[in-house]
Amino acid sequence: MKPPHWIESGRGTHGLVFLHGVSGGAPGATDLLPRLTPPGWRGLAWDMPGYGASAAPDPFDFEALTQALLAMLDAAGLDQAVLVGHSMGGMVALQTAATFPNRVSGLVLACCTPAFGTSSGAQQQAFLARRIGPLDEGASMRELAVELIPTMVGPGGDPQVVRDAVDLMAAIPPASYRSAMHALTRFDQRAALGALTMPALVVAGTHDGVSQPAVLRHMAERIPAARYLELDAGHLAPFEEPEAFAGAVRAFLGGLDRAPVTFVL
Repeated sequence: MKPPHWIESGRGTHGLVFLHGVSGGAPGATDLLPRLTPPGWRGLAWDMPGYGASAAPDPFDFEALTQALLAMLDAAGLDQAVLVGHSMGGMVALQTAATFPNRVSGLVLACCTPAFGTSSGAQQQAFLARRIGPLDEGASMRELAVELIPTMVGPGGDPQVVRDAVDLMAAIPPASYRSAMHALTRFDQRAALGALTMPALVVAGTHDGVSQPAVLRHMAERIPAARYLELDAGHLAPFEEPEAFAGAVRAFLGGLDRAPVTFVL
């Protein structure tokens, strides 16, 4: 398996990987990754398979995404890494931590939920209709992005954050976006939360209408070694509040340095 494309920041013996959301890509982490990566750490940010310079998996599911992430860690020479996942990237991080805990030294789960829910539910169907329906009606990815992205930021969100996010989403191949959205409908790692032994930080956006804070708080309560943080932001919290998010991640990483992780396999 050819590993996904990634960008890097920093040098060190400890590794962290930023995993973007369904509307993102590695270029979106260009400014954020150096903020997240402390001295002595090596930070990576991938193009999720099917996005950017990374080949699409077949089938496109979370098992394949996990295998691609492991292939990237192997190619980068990292036995373990802290996974910093935003939105769908947080789901990839959860899937990987649940199935290959020996490769994950810590988790940062930002604006993500442990399951999509019942794909036939009214709320989930409305979500899919809004996210895919315009493409079925002939809209381009940019037109879809212009409609969706402004709804994902909190009150007073920086217009530049919105513009950058629109540009990222506009560059996603429609087929990959569709595949990622359908993969989301099958995601469910709720049963694995209580068995996760690695330290975790769960970050919510107060104004996030996609991954609601109450759901993230409950997820944090179910992960034994997790703590919860809420930022005054929307669904794009890591980009809306980059200093606060990066500061929280660095403090979390500093705690890992002081308290080595023991895995139960």
